[in-house]
Amino acid sequence: MADTASAPHAHPRSSLSRPIMAGVVTALVGFTSSFAVVLTGLAAVGANHAQAASGLLALSLTMGAACIVLAWRYRMPITAAWSTPGAALLAASGAAGGAGAGIDGGWPAAVGAFLIVAGLVLLTALVPQLGALIAAIPPSIAQAMLAGVLLPLCLAPITGLAANPWGVIPVVLTWLVFARLAPRWAVPLAFLTATVVIVIAIATGAPTGARAAVDPAALLPRVELTAPTFTVGALVGIALPLFIVTMASQNVPGVAVMRSFGYEVPWRPAMLVTGIGTALGAPAGGHAINLAAISAALAAAPDAEPDPKRRWIAGVSTGVSYLVLGGCSAAFAALVALAPTAVIPAVAGLALFGAFGSAVQQAIDDPGERTPAVVTFLVAASGMAFWGVSAAFWALLAGLLVRGALHLGRR
Repeated sequence: MADTASAPHAHPRSSLSRPIMAGVVTALVGFTSSFAVVLTGLAAVGANHAQAASGLLALSLTMGAACIVLAWRYRMPITAAWSTPGAALLAASGAAGGAGAGIDGGWPAAVGAFLIVAGLVLLTALVPQLGALIAAIPPSIAQAMLAGVLLPLCLAPITGLAANPWGVIPVVLTWLVFARLAPRWAVPLAFLTATVVIVIAIATGAPTGARAAVDPAALLPRVELTAPTFTVGALVGIALPLFIVTMASQNVPGVAVMRSFGYEVPWRPAMLVTGIGTALGAPAGGHAINLAAISAALAAAPDAEPDPKRRWIAGVSTGVSYLVLGGCSAAFAALVALAPTAVIPAVAGLALFGAFGSAVQQAIDDPGERTPAVVTFLVAASGMAFWGVSAAFWALLAGLLVRGALHLGRR
C-alpha cells in the first residue's frame, strides 16, 4: 500500500504529457510520411479505391493495437508500423502492366500473398530455423533488391517536375527546406503542401484525379473484405520478397534501434503479435505490419521521456494515435484520389529517399559483395516480370547465383 500511495508523488500526472506527446508525434510522423506509399502499393497490385482505403484502415488499426499490446505488456516503448519498403515492393510488382496486371490473379491473389506473409512471420516466431534461413541471405543482396525496387518510386519527384511543375515544385521545395531545418517533419510538411496544392486545384477547377468517384460517404472508414486466392506467381513474386524485405528492412533494424536505447525487444512475442496482426488485417487489404525501425527512435529516445522505465507510455500513446488516424484513413485515401497528376507520387518518392540511400549504402559497403549486389539492384530496378513473377524474386535469384559463381571454391 505504501508503494502504491507514493507512486503519484514520484510521477505526477502532469509528467505524463511528455511521453504521451512523443507517442502522438511518432504516429503522426509515421503515418503522414508514408501512407501515400501504402496506397500506391495496394493500388498497384489491383486494389480499387475502396479496397485501398480499407487496407490503410486495417493497417492503422492492427499496428495501433500491436503498439498498445507490446508496450503495455513488456513496459518498453515498442512500436509497430506498416511495412513501407513492402508497400514500395507492391508498387514495383504491379507497375509493369498497370494496376494489378503485374501479378498473377490480381487483388485476391495479393490478399492471399499477404496471408502467406503472416504465416511466415508466425513461423519465424515458432521455428528458429526459419529466422536463421532468412539471416543466411547476404545483407548486401537483400538491400540491393530493396534499392532496386525503390529506385523507380524515388524518381517520381524528378519526373513529376516535368509532368506537373506547378504542382510538384512547391512540394519538393517544402521538403528541401525542412530537410535542413526539421528533418523528421520534412515529408509530413511536404504532404501538407501537397494537400494545399490539391485544394487549390479543386477550387480553381484544374484537372485532378477521380473527383467524380469521391462522395461524402467515401470519407467514412469502411472495411472491404476480399476472399483470398493463392497462386504460385503471387507466392513467389510477392509473398516471399515481401517477407524478406519486411524482416531485413524493418524487424531486424527495429530490434537494433531499440537495443541502442537499452531495450531488448522480446523477439518471439513481437513476431507473434505482428504476425497475428498481419493475418487479421490481410482480408481487409493490409499487406504487413512489423516492428518500427526509423520511427521507433521517436518513442524510445530520451527526448520522449528522461526516465527509461516510463517511455513505454509513449509506445501506448503511439498505438492510440494510430487508432485515431485509422478513423481518418478513408479521408486520406479520398485526398489522394483527388490529387493532380504527379503530386502524390512525388510525396511518396520523397518519403523513400532515406530508405533508398540506406539500402544503397548497405548493398555496396562490402567490396567483395559489390558485383552480386549490382546485379541484384539492376534486375530489381528493371521491373521485368516472367510468368507472373515480379522482378524482386528474379533479382534475389540472380544476385544469389552470381554470388555463388564468384565465391565458388572459396572459403
